[in-house]
Amino acid sequence: MSAQQSSFASTIDSLRERVPEGLIHPKVGIVCGSGLSTLGSTLRDRVLVDYDTLPGFAKSTVAGHKSQLAFGYLGPEDKGVPVVAMLGRFHPYEGHTMASVVYPIRVMAKLGVTHIIITNAAGGLNPNLAVGTIVVIQDHIALPNLTGFNPLIGAQTDLSLPRFLPLSNAYSRPLRKLVFHAAHQLGLEKSALAEGTYAWVSGPTYETPAEGRFLRAAGGDVVGMSTIPEVLAAREMGVEVTVLSLVTNAVVIPDTYNSIREEVEAELAGKPLPAAVDAIVSHEEVLTIGKQKAEVMRQLVEKTVELIGSA
Repeated sequence: MSAQQSSFASTIDSLRERVPEGLIHPKVGIVCGSGLSTLGSTLRDRVLVDYDTLPGFAKSTVAGHKSQLAFGYLGPEDKGVPVVAMLGRFHPYEGHTMASVVYPIRVMAKLGVTHIIITNAAGGLNPNLAVGTIVVIQDHIALPNLTGFNPLIGAQTDLSLPRFLPLSNAYSRPLRKLVFHAAHQLGLEKSALAEGTYAWVSGPTYETPAEGRFLRAAGGDVVGMSTIPEVLAAREMGVEVTVLSLVTNAVVIPDTYNSIREEVEAELAGKPLPAAVDAIVSHEEVLTIGKQKAEVMRQLVEKTVELIGSA
């Protein structure tokens, strides 16, 4: 048994000691992004397990993320679906290794999870996406993956898994359909949801205007610093994946740059131009929108889980 396989066994043994038999084999896994950890607050028969008590788990250090696994039931009491939710995720920019970032996803798969719903807060690249829109991801652009920062790089610890993973079907069509069926059943306005492509960047800096323009030109609709490593690990493990990105801010992409030369020449001519202020994005803005939309996201995820259970 490899060191990683031994770690998985220790983690699962530790969970079995604290999680009841009916919940230890969840059907659906949920990953909660920035400000969205309230998704785990409505689980019935909830059992919380701190990350720092589990072998192999790191600790989330980002504001808006907790460091707990939440086990429980979602859906009607007579046919609730057992789920496990990550209340806080790990990011490479925190200093975690890729193996640590995707470790919880692999644990979920080993517990029996067959479907994973991943949520995140993202910046809007597409000017047609209003802040507050939930984007159902249909594809991704992962610059880190293309430049050697891929969670699947390294020796295979399980030879039953594919060495060369296809990603043309990374985002489950059936699951995406269930999300839109869920939105319809909840009576959400058509504008509440959109479809698009997620651009993954390593972070922790927000994009420069030139970088945002580049990602938009490449076909990105939203951009964020997470999610794609988890998608790859889940797909490698044979789990169906859907991703919901909440647009919490518009990426700063001005149409033109204010010329400093013209500003100085105007000053020298005694005709100063109006003061220009560069727009900026803050994590507080991300958390604020996350909190405002947390209830809609919770309802959408819960209804989608119900539909998975009845499918």
